Amino acid sequence: QVQLVESGGGLVQPGGSLRLSCATSGFTFRLSAMSWYRQAPGKERELVADISRAGGSSNYADSVKGRFTISRDNAKNTVYLQMNSLKPEDTAVYYCNVRKGSTSYWGQGTLVTVSE
Repeated sequence: QVQLVESGGGLVQPGGSLRLSCATSGFTFRLSAMSWYRQAPGKERELVADISRAGGSSNYADSVKGRFTISRDNAKNTVYLQMNSLKPEDTAVYYCNVRKGSTSYWGQGTLVTVSE
């Protein structure tokens, strides 16, 4: 079955950096576009970034452009989210996502807290 396992979250000061990882299994990773979403307390889940199957194309939410970078390693079946210049408003649970047909799969999420 499809499994997505996020890691790398934690507490970081404003201006700091974190690198999130999402290890995957149960599907053909190299044939799948991947996405990162986040959900802040009291807010709806929002798309942060997505990346094409080969990694040649990516898209970002306006709020993270220039600060976050999505990447993937098809040999390791893993997608990453490098987050730099973090702001308090980036505080959220970050989720990895893949869509297979009409089904959307999610990991358990990893909490990122940006605070002094």
